Amino acid sequence: MNIEITNLASINSNSDRINEDRIKSVAAYSLAQLELHPDCELSISLVGEIEMSSLHMQWMNESGPTDVLSFPMDELKPNSAAQGPGVLGDIVLCPSYAKSQAEQAGHSLQDELELLTVHGVLHLLGFDHRDPEEERVMFSMQDEYLKGWRIQI
Repeated sequence: MNIEITNLASINSNSDRINEDRIKSVAAYSLAQLELHPDCELSISLVGEIEMSSLHMQWMNESGPTDVLSFPMDELKPNSAAQGPGVLGDIVLCPSYAKSQAEQAGHSLQDELELLTVHGVLHLLGFDHRDPEEERVMFSMQDEYLKGWRIQI
């Protein structure tokens, strides 16, 4: 997988250091589990709350920052490795917004960003959580991929 990370977020403390290699790794693991072509491309950007608020308003017509946004490109689907490589799309993460979620969940910012990366990957492939059944399926996959990845690293 060709996964590019652009980090435009400012994180101030050592305890909040972001391990970009782990973010790439969990994304690659998730894409492999979803049986996408190994030469697919994915872009992940880490941004501050001002940039995320702007994107949130522009694309979702919702004010304020959010934790993750996904922008699919080639509309790839799971189990599409035989179709060849493609551009999966862009995931935008907001670490400063995710930090409070991490604290509420009782885990690290890194753990939260890894979860949000898997969440973003699933959105890129058409999964959603608008209704209870969609949420059950998507969150079950999210948990399964995170657990599987953490076992193998």
